[in-house]
Amino acid sequence: MSLSESRSPSDTIVERESDREVVVRRLVKGPARRVFEAWANPALFRQWWAPASCGLSIVSYEADVRTGGTYRLVMRHPSSPEPMAFFGRYIDVTPPSRIVWTNDEGDGEGAVTTVTFAEAGEATLVVIRDLYPSKEALDEAIASGSTSGWNEQLGQLETLLGGQGA
Repeated sequence: MSLSESRSPSDTIVERESDREVVVRRLVKGPARRVFEAWANPALFRQWWAPASCGLSIVSYEADVRTGGTYRLVMRHPSSPEPMAFFGRYIDVTPPSRIVWTNDEGDGEGAVTTVTFAEAGEATLVVIRDLYPSKEALDEAIASGSTSGWNEQLGQLETLLGGQGA
């Protein structure tokens, strides 16, 4: 089941690949080393991660992006008095091709996210796989809209990379 359709090479495709997995694909202009760095460098990550149209702001972000490292991301929405904290640990970090992390902030077992970066000419194919612990957990994520911001986020990433030297 496709959650969004691609119309051009820079569009984002979001598909539910199974009862427990959502996969996001997008070609991002720039070499894999730069795209990877935008995910692994907290100062760069803060510049593109929160979808601008949602009104979210990143309050803080600390990350030790290495196998065995941890992260903590705190965001705020203007309509909520309480910030939202996201945290977990890095299971596998293989520069510049792969990052795998846990999402530990919910009750019980959280999703595991795997992002890969593969050179594709002058672009990088970014593939994000969110594997949820159950069908119900994925259904809830889709219903809450938490899988809907990828096109904007990856567009912001591409804009950030376009503003940097090669």
